[in-house]
Amino acid sequence: MIDDQMSQLRPRPDEIEREQLSQVKNLDGFATIITGMRRVGKSTLLNQVARNMGYGHVMYLNFDDINMSGFQQDDFARLHNEIKRREAHELFFDEIQLVAGWEILIHQLLREGYVVYISGSNASMLSVDLGTHLTGRHLSTELFPFSYNEFLTYTREAAGVQSLDNYMLTGGIPEFVKTRDRAILRTLLDDVLVRDIAINKNVRNVDALKQLAVYMLSNIARFYSASKLTTVAGVSSPSTVIDFLSFMRNAYLIDSIGLYDHSLKVTARNPRKVYACDTGLASSVSLSHSPDVGRYLENIVFISLRHQYASDHIYYYAQRGECDFVVTGADNRPEMLIQVCHELNDENFDREMNGLTEAMTALHLDHGVIVTRDEEDHFETAAGSVDVVKAWKWLA
Repeated sequence: MIDDQMSQLRPRPDEIEREQLSQVKNLDGFATIITGMRRVGKSTLLNQVARNMGYGHVMYLNFDDINMSGFQQDDFARLHNEIKRREAHELFFDEIQLVAGWEILIHQLLREGYVVYISGSNASMLSVDLGTHLTGRHLSTELFPFSYNEFLTYTREAAGVQSLDNYMLTGGIPEFVKTRDRAILRTLLDDVLVRDIAINKNVRNVDALKQLAVYMLSNIARFYSASKLTTVAGVSSPSTVIDFLSFMRNAYLIDSIGLYDHSLKVTARNPRKVYACDTGLASSVSLSHSPDVGRYLENIVFISLRHQYASDHIYYYAQRGECDFVVTGADNRPEMLIQVCHELNDENFDREMNGLTEAMTALHLDHGVIVTRDEEDHFETAAGSVDVVKAWKWLA
């Protein structure tokens, strides 16, 4: 299996270098963890890291392979012997969390001085085990579907309104971007819900989980509360809904943001706003023949922010008016305000501008941005300067 998988590590003709490659760090004594949703290219990213090392003493093994289904904790000793026999030093383990007790092996390899890279689709499973067995000895990198720039590189389209529209509805799952076969997205969604969530988390009511997932993906960029979602999922307890949503976030299916407020209690009791981690998945479950492009535009702006910031540094603002995104720095102080509007016109200009400038005043920022599909402008207001930017330029 090692020989077979190693032979498949060479670059493919359609492969592009992932932007997160430069973010993958390694320190002596630390395991480097790459997490992300299924099929976003974690194996490709591991391959690119290995390629940068020159493949000299590299060993790669993907545990999410049908021929590895019988691998058990007792086999780790055999694997350890094989690592020594091959004189490998840089070790790449794909989906190793599928094997119980995997963290014990990693801990030992780190003590012995090996350089270890791990990928996994379920962030919750990895973080729990790492917190117990590798406390303070791991670095994390999140891999997302293609960014807009990666989408352009892969499809060889030019930056502009047409490619922006294509990206909004296609999303960035590499296999789907290549084939445009929606069966890939349906299978992916089912795998995430059944294999990554239902089986691993012992979810008995799988139908309720699926109903809730479809609803959330169909209502991107909208507010929700757990108590009101019980009817949607067909369950009686809001705590069940909260668990389901947590499972979906940890599997990188959806993400959400809360109200920005200095009080955590105020943030907790206000509705959250949901986003899909890939707009192609959201489009695949939508029953509408003409999707709300304004919400899809807001979602891809969120995805772009997630490429740069952890989700707990992204909020929304709401008082008299609303601002779509408040981005905070390391000290959780606001440092960027973004309003998203598909098209500015006479009907919505005051609402969009007033929501942004109110947030600028309240949060003591003298600059804000309005991201639109294809408009540019600049305004000086009493609160500060506001730039209206084209989304396809802002994303690029």
